[in-house]
Amino acid sequence: MTLISIAAEQKSAEVTDWAARLGWVAGLLLFVALLYWLMRQGWKWRGSLQSHLPELPEMPEVPGATKLTMTGRYHGSTTAGQWLDRIVAHGLGTRSRVELTLTDTGLEVVRPGARDFFVPAGQLRGARLDKGIAGKVLAEGGLLIVTWAHGETLIDSGFRSDRAAEHTAWVDTLNTMITTTEGTAR
Repeated sequence: MTLISIAAEQKSAEVTDWAARLGWVAGLLLFVALLYWLMRQGWKWRGSLQSHLPELPEMPEVPGATKLTMTGRYHGSTTAGQWLDRIVAHGLGTRSRVELTLTDTGLEVVRPGARDFFVPAGQLRGARLDKGIAGKVLAEGGLLIVTWAHGETLIDSGFRSDRAAEHTAWVDTLNTMITTTEGTAR
């Protein structure tokens, strides 16, 4: 075979069917938009199911003596004991940076870019180290979980400090404070 006959046998590539390709891209974009809309509707539906939760307590004007402070991440809140049942009402489902301050009056949760909240000392129920909370799983003991009462609901809120060594001090101090508060209240 000569070089000319080999070149004659080669075919050029087929021309791309742009209409079909654009149709597929448009279909894919519509599918992604539909999924996003369904997720948003699910989030709103969950919020309406949790509308029975009362408003979050306001920060006190006089916070009391500071026992501990911490900066880190707020990873969300769930129904106590059900680490996948995220609570989204009143902004409790919004992940954010956090500045925690434990005082004699309670736990101040300041979240830049999200709604701040306060847990009065009388509503604190316990603290522990755990590995996960609604969509966030870390190594064992990687999350500080604070359990507190809000209306008739017990809530677990998950925090991760910028310095994980602080978690143990928080658990010890919170549990001591809760035990002392319960002992004097009864």
